[in-house]
Amino acid sequence: MKATGIVRRIDDLGRIVIPKEIRKTMHIREGAQLEIFTDNSGGVIFKKYSPIGELDESAADYAETVARITGNTVAVVDRDSVVAAAGPAKRELQNKQVSKDAQTLIEGRKQYVYRIGEDRKPLCQDLEKAYAGVVNPILLEGDAIGALVMLIPEMGNAPSDADTKVLSAAAQILSKQIET
Repeated sequence: MKATGIVRRIDDLGRIVIPKEIRKTMHIREGAQLEIFTDNSGGVIFKKYSPIGELDESAADYAETVARITGNTVAVVDRDSVVAAAGPAKRELQNKQVSKDAQTLIEGRKQYVYRIGEDRKPLCQDLEKAYAGVVNPILLEGDAIGALVMLIPEMGNAPSDADTKVLSAAAQILSKQIET
């Protein structure tokens, strides 16, 4: 655990303000859910909660199945990072931070499909060769909590209609699974 040197008081309703610098660094937005843990030394730990992260094995199974069907690398992401990946670029994607472009596509709550001639959108901040071909947001009660993403090769073609339909169906099933 890393000390920040910041001390805050708890108000009469039991609330504490997380400093803006920490919220910005950790990508904690208004309305974000946090899990609360305690450790043996009396510490209290806040961790960003990800409903998609709870699906660890299921998310990996979905990514693997869709990757096999499409023949492309497929990733399941929450709004911040890659939760699971399958296909040729699996190792490079694991636990990578999601790019601002990908976050914007997820927050748009609509399927994005790359078309030839458009600027390519990198899936991860520090992995320029992994471009989003199809981004299907995963919705929970109308909020975009992540996405199922099919990557396209750096110099690849646009995704097929069949690929977009497969991703759409899988993302809808993942959404339903999270709701239950």
